[in-house]
Amino acid sequence: MGFQSKIVPEEILRVEDVTVDFNGFKALNGLNYSMERGELRVVIGPNGAGKTTLLDVITGKVKPRFGRLQFQGRDRPPRDITRLAEQQIAQLGIGRKFQTPNVFKSLTVLENLRLAVKAPRGVLPTLVASFTADRRARVQEVLDVIGLGRKANALAGVLAHGEKQWLELGMLMAQDPELLLIDEPVAGMTPKESERTGELLLSMARKHTLLVIDHDMTFVRQIASKVTVLHEGQILCQGTMQEVQRNPRVIQVYLGEDRETDAAHRTAASVVR
Repeated sequence: MGFQSKIVPEEILRVEDVTVDFNGFKALNGLNYSMERGELRVVIGPNGAGKTTLLDVITGKVKPRFGRLQFQGRDRPPRDITRLAEQQIAQLGIGRKFQTPNVFKSLTVLENLRLAVKAPRGVLPTLVASFTADRRARVQEVLDVIGLGRKANALAGVLAHGEKQWLELGMLMAQDPELLLIDEPVAGMTPKESERTGELLLSMARKHTLLVIDHDMTFVRQIASKVTVLHEGQILCQGTMQEVQRNPRVIQVYLGEDRETDAAHRTAASVVR
């Protein structure tokens, strides 16, 4: 397949005609998607729409059957990342946070962040290496952003669920990726924790480009300036939250007669409310 288009200067990511096929099921079906540098984009859609598969493809965990992906790091030419390994893509400046917090529970908050600060990899070398003033300042900056300064010396394992999520977001920030992929960051949180997480993501968006997936529409309204709706591996529509809420195709997808679960109806009611 020949590709004619090129990533434009203000874009950080371009997904072109990407198809991912799992034994005949097209999780992504000729998907075209792009993001501009510095934006916070929220991707929503019903179960099976292809949201997590999109993140898997961007990070190299899953390879597309057709299509390609381009990433443009700051002050770098566009790079075709379609066939790169996960580690190579991460080194280019793409970071990912999964739904379940992944922190070192037996280490303190401060030690977790020290491990994550962008530096030569390896747990032991990072822990014993002398901390430069720049690295100390970076850790303190992240602590301030995530609001865990008072718990810097607490073990990560004793943190509340929301605090573990904030610590992992901080660890992701400390790695200083240009594009952050964040999967359902408020799952299992209280309303107060969700609101705090939204504030944290908006703060992170001042320095990073964020792609966020979530089902909580109250949370989505809090953070989203632009929303992309996926359905059956393709973009159903995208625009502001108000535009998406009024779109008849979105209403049909969430409230259509073929929806079988109460959860789908509750989600739809949140979307169109």
